[in-house]
Amino acid sequence: MMKSPENGKENEQMKVEDIISHVDHTLLKAAASWEEIRKLCDEAVKYHTASVCVPSSYVKKIRENYPRLTICTVVGFPLGNGNSESKAEETIHALDDGADEIDMVINIGAVKNKNYDLVTEEIAVLKEIAGDKILKVIVETCYLTEEEKIRLCECVTKGGADYIKTSTGFGTAGASLADIALFRKHIGKNVKIKAAGGIRTREDMEAFLTAGADRIGASGAVRAFYARTFSL
Repeated sequence: MMKSPENGKENEQMKVEDIISHVDHTLLKAAASWEEIRKLCDEAVKYHTASVCVPSSYVKKIRENYPRLTICTVVGFPLGNGNSESKAEETIHALDDGADEIDMVINIGAVKNKNYDLVTEEIAVLKEIAGDKILKVIVETCYLTEEEKIRLCECVTKGGADYIKTSTGFGTAGASLADIALFRKHIGKNVKIKAAGGIRTREDMEAFLTAGADRIGASGAVRAFYARTFSL
C-alpha cells in the first residue's frame, strides 16, 4: 500500500504523506472557535489531508474561505438518538452549505431494541439525500456486542452507505484493530471503513490502514506526523 522510494529517509517522508492523505483532519469539540477551525483548514490544505471534519455550523464559512477543500461534517452527533427527520434536515442544510461528506451517527437505542430496520431505513434516507456525496455511518463500537456489530455491517451495506465508521471519539472507547477485522469480514464489497477515536500516533495509523481502514479520523495527526518528520 505504501510507496517505497530507494532512499530510506525519502521513503519515510513518502509514507507519511500517504498516511496523511487518508486522514479526516478533525475538530469537533464543543468550544471550537473560528480561529481554531481556520488553523485546521490551513493545515489540511498544506499537508493534503483527505478532508476536514468539522461541526456543521462552520461548513458554510469554510466553503466560502476554502473553495477547494473537501469538507466533512457530522449529523446526529454525538449521541445519534434524535429522530430521523432531524438528521435528514441536518444533512440537507449541511449539503446546501457546501459539505462534501456526511458522517452520521446511528440510533444506538434502536440497535439495543433490535430495530435494525429503522437503522437501515435511516441510513438509506440520508444516502438518498446525499446522492453522490459520501455518507459515513458511525456505529459507536464501544457500546455494541459483536453480534450487534455484525448486524450493523448488514445495515450499512443494505442502506447504501459509503463507509462504516467505528466511533465518534466521544464514547467510552475508540477504534480497535479487532473491529476493523470484523468489519472487513461482514461489510459489503462497496463499503469502506473509517477508524476514529484514540488514534494518535504514526504507528497506530499505519496499523489501522494496513488492517483495512481507508480513512482515519484524528485531531492531532498533522502535528504528530510532521513534528516528527521535520526532526529527522
